[in-house]
Amino acid sequence: MNDLPRAKKALGQHWLTDKPSLQAMVTSANVQPNDAILEIGPGTGTLTDELLAAGAKVTALEFDLNRVRDLENRYAKYPNKPVIEPGDIRTYDFNSLPKGFKVVANIPYYLTANLLRRFVDAENKPEYAVLLVQKEVAERVAAAPGDLSQIAVYTQLYYEVELGLLVPPHLFRPPPKVDSQILILKKRTTPIYELDATMLKVIKAGFSERRKKIKTSLAGGLGVPKPEVAALLETAAVNPDARAQELSLQDWHKLAEAFSGKIILADH
Repeated sequence: MNDLPRAKKALGQHWLTDKPSLQAMVTSANVQPNDAILEIGPGTGTLTDELLAAGAKVTALEFDLNRVRDLENRYAKYPNKPVIEPGDIRTYDFNSLPKGFKVVANIPYYLTANLLRRFVDAENKPEYAVLLVQKEVAERVAAAPGDLSQIAVYTQLYYEVELGLLVPPHLFRPPPKVDSQILILKKRTTPIYELDATMLKVIKAGFSERRKKIKTSLAGGLGVPKPEVAALLETAAVNPDARAQELSLQDWHKLAEAFSGKIILADH
């Protein structure tokens, strides 16, 4: 492993070389021959190799230009070589990929929340997204009502979420300070509910003060008087003393429906 390039801390680079972990990511995405795969941050190409071995057509998006040059040299003579594309996933156009594409990636931890929102907001959403992320974050995205987070609500509206293999720090170079885990997202045939502008505002307001009761956080976050919030919560059959993390996806949908007219009025 001494021939690995030096990882850049500022870019959150941690090289994963453990073959069983890499293969678990490919298996978790159900990669089949000729599948269109977007790999984010291919780094040294260890995951790219496994994707190519499975017969996938890989687009490898790399932010680090030094890595881009090395990867282009590494795969120059491959018969089924990946497309090495310099770029930033935060501005990448998913519409450039074919329908039904999959994402398989060992991503920098700091990108996770932003990337999940991009999946949710994209017109062309990935069919599968298998991401190696911080274990704590993976658990948060997969959480059930009682421990839901804002990003879990957004993601679970559009994706079935599972937790995959746990990957300990010593399998990376350099080792991160925390455990990692494979996060598996499988796109629902139909979203549970569409995340429209009203629902988005209600969810953001509800989670704006997590420690407070939902009646208080909604009143403050939406600028609606508390007595009206109480009446709307009753209409939606949502416990006013619950906290945001305790609400189900159905609860958020019912709240959005109850608050729809009130939020529109409050915007003007």
